[in-house]
Amino acid sequence: MSDGKESNKQKGDEGEAIAAAYLEKEGYTIIVKNWKYERFEVDLIAEKGNTIVFVEVKTRYSNTYGEPWEAVNKAKRKKICASADAYIQQYDIRHEPRFDIVSIIKSDREFRIEHLEEVFWPMA
Repeated sequence: MSDGKESNKQKGDEGEAIAAAYLEKEGYTIIVKNWKYERFEVDLIAEKGNTIVFVEVKTRYSNTYGEPWEAVNKAKRKKICASADAYIQQYDIRHEPRFDIVSIIKSDREFRIEHLEEVFWPMA
């Protein structure tokens, strides 16, 4: 018997795989999956042209409680930005950073992907 956390992790892993395949099809190169900084994590880090893209992936089985991207609140954005800053510093990245969300609603064998580009900026 699986608990809610296990199914959430499975859903998240599946969503990240769908998002990575989608981004690659759109011309992005996936550099890192699940990059960790302290207790924070960036789901996907990708490149396209001269841009490094930090991608938060949100997957839901329905939009009953709102769109998946709506779950990326101010606290989550702050953690993503801190992680991105650490990544940029650690690897001396010179590309322009961008913060995207890939929002996925998955039902049975179908899914809907919404790629929101430049959805937020680093905060002070």
